[in-house]
Amino acid sequence: MLFMIIFVCTRISQIVTLIPPMGMLAWFINIFVNHNALTPDSILILFILVVLALAWAVFTLFSYHRSSANARFISLVDLCFMGALIAGVYEMRGIADADCTNPDSSSVWYAPNHIPVPNWGWETGKPCSMLKASWAFAIMNIIFFATTALAAFSHGDHYDERVVYERRRTHSSRHSHRHRSRSGGSRHSHRSPHSHRQRVYV
Repeated sequence: MLFMIIFVCTRISQIVTLIPPMGMLAWFINIFVNHNALTPDSILILFILVVLALAWAVFTLFSYHRSSANARFISLVDLCFMGALIAGVYEMRGIADADCTNPDSSSVWYAPNHIPVPNWGWETGKPCSMLKASWAFAIMNIIFFATTALAAFSHGDHYDERVVYERRRTHSSRHSHRHRSRSGGSRHSHRSPHSHRQRVYV
């Protein structure tokens, strides 16, 4: 029960923290598409990962009554998302050094070693803050997916133990029922001649 509560609460936290970066990264992609330019790989990769992670979190949350039987599989997929988000965060690691309060486009924001965004006359402060926030949300979800993977794996162990216990109890109840039916039949067979004799003598 404890692992189920941890799993559900963390899943809700994942959904809440995955929606903002999806919207902010979609805003970047829309800007690049409107200018007929290629979206930087770091932004595109993180956006795809966030969308897939959000869809997976919503699906497993609302189908938890069925997915609890597949806890090991859910744990494996969560670990895969954790690794993918680590790769996405590493790809966008350059934004960590950006000073979004007063960004210098020549040394920080538009530097080749950081996030390459063409200068279209938009203020550098807004996209810098949005990318940094998306990067921070991705780091948070790395921790969240590690937590749900552990909770699902632990819940799977308890589920397997419960299934084994139910099978043993069902088997023992069937065995006792058969034993009672056999003993009842033997008693009936032993009593029937005696009752027949009583009827004959009467």
